[in-house]
Amino acid sequence: MKILSLIFLITLVGCGGPEARRPVEVKSGSFFRQSVKRSKELLAKEEKLLQDLMAKDTLHEYTHSASGSWFFYEVKNESADYTAQPDDLVIMSYNIVSLKNDTIYSMDDIGTLTYKVDKQDLFPGLRNSVKMLKEGETATFLFPSSLGYGYHGDNDKIGINVPFKVTLSVFKIEKNQELVE
Repeated sequence: MKILSLIFLITLVGCGGPEARRPVEVKSGSFFRQSVKRSKELLAKEEKLLQDLMAKDTLHEYTHSASGSWFFYEVKNESADYTAQPDDLVIMSYNIVSLKNDTIYSMDDIGTLTYKVDKQDLFPGLRNSVKMLKEGETATFLFPSSLGYGYHGDNDKIGINVPFKVTLSVFKIEKNQELVE
């Protein structure tokens, strides 16, 4: 009788079903929180650097863009009213200069580009800036590293987390023919 009770008890306990496995490592999300904190601190430091640079530049009046850059016009086209839209072709040139005015890439290095708006690869700040200028305009933009080449750099002359200046000239905007018709 004891053996039968023991077998019944083992069978009853053994039929409890499978137990869920627990993860070997518990992720708390602290890595992502620390990464966000570092990024915010870096952006605040770079924005202070850019603010100081603008304060010293008494010749130009800077405007803050919605994308997070600062800029001033070197040549403004009051007669034009159209800015580039997605899928338009923009003929342009630009240079990249350090915040100490050392040339990183000259306009000659880069050359004149034909850029299909939002369809070709440019760094984020330049992608946004092209859509702000009209035909015949030239402006100088100050970019924090997050709008430049970020934590990776460009694998050539621009290092990790480097803010810089860009002078962008838009020569011609060819409207997307699908929208014109």
